[in-house]
Amino acid sequence: MGRLLAIDYGQKRCGVAVTDPLQIIPGGLGTIPTHQLLDFVLDYVQREEVERIIIGYPRQMNSQESASMKYIRPFVGRLQNALPSMAIEYQDERFTSTLAQRTIREAGIGRRRRETDKGLVDEVSAVIILQSYLEAKKGLGPIHLPG
Repeated sequence: MGRLLAIDYGQKRCGVAVTDPLQIIPGGLGTIPTHQLLDFVLDYVQREEVERIIIGYPRQMNSQESASMKYIRPFVGRLQNALPSMAIEYQDERFTSTLAQRTIREAGIGRRRRETDKGLVDEVSAVIILQSYLEAKKGLGPIHLPG
């Protein structure tokens, strides 16, 4: 059984999270500049056994996909070309930024760090996406999007 790797994709930076090899505990890997993300993922999957990659699927309140999918789809296409045998799935990411901000506040992280470490929300969002995926896997399962 390999790890699950989750990505909270952003135009400037992306939060990345991963599970332990037994796919029980998600943890943050950090925040990666978007232009370095593909190289980061390729390097990581060479070093660690990764079973699948989970991409945050941004949706609006009416369940339509967000305009940011126009940036995510090309990245996923490049990822699929680079890793043709890797399973890649989407996971609903509505409210993850709000939940991440609340989690950070409740963890007692000071206001100064919250304001200066802009990537912290992205990393925690990736952990939440991964946790949501794990919970959905136990119940309804992940979101599968066509091509």
